[in-house]
Amino acid sequence: MERDNKSGAIAALRRGLDLGMTHVDTAEMYGSGKVEELVGEALAGRRQEAFLVSKVLPQNASYEGTLRACEKSLRRLRTDHLDSYLLHWPGSHPLEDTIRAFEKLERDGKIRSWGLSNFDVSELDEAHEIAGPGRIACNQVLYHVDERAIEHAVLPWCRIHGVALVAYSPFGSGSFPSESSPRGKVLSAIAKKRGGTAHQVALAFLLRDNRVLVIPKAAQADHAAENGGALSVALTDEDIREIDLAFPRGRARGSLPML
Repeated sequence: MERDNKSGAIAALRRGLDLGMTHVDTAEMYGSGKVEELVGEALAGRRQEAFLVSKVLPQNASYEGTLRACEKSLRRLRTDHLDSYLLHWPGSHPLEDTIRAFEKLERDGKIRSWGLSNFDVSELDEAHEIAGPGRIACNQVLYHVDERAIEHAVLPWCRIHGVALVAYSPFGSGSFPSESSPRGKVLSAIAKKRGGTAHQVALAFLLRDNRVLVIPKAAQADHAAENGGALSVALTDEDIREIDLAFPRGRARGSLPML
């Protein structure tokens, strides 16, 4: 990572903390551990302000492999515990073994909770059957105004079972509508009425459900500040209807969308 990019990312993380944005998400996969190291540097002296989350790769998620992966993440992050630890996506190792490792890590104080990422309803059912009620902290999935498939079944499942849903890539992956596009104009018009930006309106739309958390990427401090401003954008029922019409959720799919 170039020095300027690294400095900008660290500044963005710290600016987010300044604004009360405490959920910091990373994974051993990101930059092959380098992003965890960057996060550890950004949180130096401020670890207690963050709700710190990392993820284990499926190929490392055997019982012993999960324990080892967590220890490595803790070292890179310069901390003695994670607030939550997730399985990045379903893999070939038995889920029972991964969950058994999560439970040991929690008993040992290495993690405060555990969850899942990119799990569809059938996979959530399996995890729930293994772990029992109240054990799965969250499911992290792809969710943005132009990708609402999880609203059909995954989000309702999470509501029923008391599992938080964490939306990653809440602006899409390089596909946020331009201001000149018909749908972009809808977001911009609402933003003008509500005293925000189109990106803030998009985040506020996802946050209309109190079971949903969002983790927008911010590479610069001003991006973090803009993201934080979404909390002050109050959408009306009419605003939500307009967004719903411009960005329909479409039909249920046979598989969970993911990046």
